Amino acid sequence: MKNKTLKMLLISILAISMFLVGCNSKTNKQADDSKKPADSSAPAKDTLVYGRGGDSVSLDPITTTEGETFKVTINIFETLLNYGEQDTTIHPGLAEKWKVSDDGLQYTFHLRQGVKFHDGTDFNADAVIYNFNRWMNGNEKQFPYYTMFGGFKKDKGHVIKEIKALDDHTVQFILKRPQAPFLKNLAMSMFGIASPAALKKYGDDFRKNPVGTGPFKFVEWKANDRIVIEKNPDYWDKSLPKLNKIIFRVIPENTARLNALANGEIDVMDGLNNSDEATVLANDKLQIIERPSMNIGYIGLTTTRKPLDNKLVRQAINHAIDKKTIIDAFYGGKALPAKNPMPPSIEGYNDAIEDYPYDLEKAKALLKEAGLEKGFTIDLWAMPVARPYMPEAQKVAEVIQESLSKINIKANIKSVDWATYLDKANKGEFDMFMLGWTGDNGDPDNFIYTLLDKDSIGSNNYAQYSNDKLHDILIEAQTIADQEKRNELYKKAQEIVHEDAPWVPLVHSTPLLAASKDVVNYLPHPTGSECLSKVEFK
Repeated sequence: MKNKTLKMLLISILAISMFLVGCNSKTNKQADDSKKPADSSAPAKDTLVYGRGGDSVSLDPITTTEGETFKVTINIFETLLNYGEQDTTIHPGLAEKWKVSDDGLQYTFHLRQGVKFHDGTDFNADAVIYNFNRWMNGNEKQFPYYTMFGGFKKDKGHVIKEIKALDDHTVQFILKRPQAPFLKNLAMSMFGIASPAALKKYGDDFRKNPVGTGPFKFVEWKANDRIVIEKNPDYWDKSLPKLNKIIFRVIPENTARLNALANGEIDVMDGLNNSDEATVLANDKLQIIERPSMNIGYIGLTTTRKPLDNKLVRQAINHAIDKKTIIDAFYGGKALPAKNPMPPSIEGYNDAIEDYPYDLEKAKALLKEAGLEKGFTIDLWAMPVARPYMPEAQKVAEVIQESLSKINIKANIKSVDWATYLDKANKGEFDMFMLGWTGDNGDPDNFIYTLLDKDSIGSNNYAQYSNDKLHDILIEAQTIADQEKRNELYKKAQEIVHEDAPWVPLVHSTPLLAASKDVVNYLPHPTGSECLSKVEFK
């Protein structure tokens, strides 16, 4: 990839960002007195209790695609590169600087020195290589996110040809073909570098005994109750973290979580119902925090299951869902109807595509054409937890059920615990299912390739959707550096997805959090996970 524009861009990024440190990359200054308690004789509050709707399914981030895991692990593990505090621009992480060859095939990273894992072992080039060898020699079931690099070592599409240590603190990646989002992929929190010694010691139990280099280290995990992490006293940035301890508490019901916040039992909560925003604003002890939107909530239509293997049936279901009613009822104006598999904030979004209009007669006509004029019975699986893109999934499922009944589709609403839900959806065991995605790196590749390419079946392509023409377009878009050309390819990709209708795209939400007024420096990230090293109490 001989591209001067890319090279100049990387040089600019380096020039701007070399002074930035920590798991978020900018400094948010507060007045000195904000760090002191109101009563100088009282001890400063140093434990944050974070209320959330569901438990993590693993504390080894590479082993899952589930967001509740990453909320915790981003504070324990660090990646080679970081995103900006509230965007997906690239900044130094465990790598202080890097260089990309003109052809886009060679990436050389100079690693931060003096960094240790929580078990006291050294972070170095060998540790980076150990982690990548572990991932690339695995499979979709073990490490679902590794497909971001085109598959695994055994796969033809795998982009990494070789990784080698030039010295203890310099590591070089050599690619088989250029991959435009390679740097952004490396910054994704699931590619946190783990202690090789701990991986060898714990084996499969590492997911319950995480050891990274981050500002917090693991203390305990009581399933479906709490996860506790505490300050890493040997963290390389001696000014961080500000907090001594963070407790992630599971409180499944959004309303119960809000009550816990109002009663002072927790300090921060996610998954605030839009209908409860006014209640929070009326409480002078609480504050609203808006997460920058970069998500999609959707109904997946498993394309390998009858009658959803028929495109006409999938199109009919798209015509039968009244998105406006759902948004008006459950999102309080803080959402947009979705028509594409990625949000309009992402480059390459195809706004020329016309959404399937809510049209029951058209839906019935398509079912008739498919030979299903009398309708059919199907299972509709509803998420058991609140998610940023769908805070009230069970209620939304009831609206969808009612809509489908108008075209003679009887949808039986079902649910199961969150970990089982994800596992069964991943294996293609559901008919229709409600799910969503919060972008990991701000690149269109992370939506369309990750969620809908045939390479991603077994990882994040829960609809089991496969289209060879789409695949060729997505691989070409990964390979070229010119962003405008990439954008045009992604627009073509969205046209294919729209026609094949493996989903009903529902909504792009602006997720709401609530917190006590004394919580400061909490900057929510559009990826849905933020390092809490700079959070403190005023």
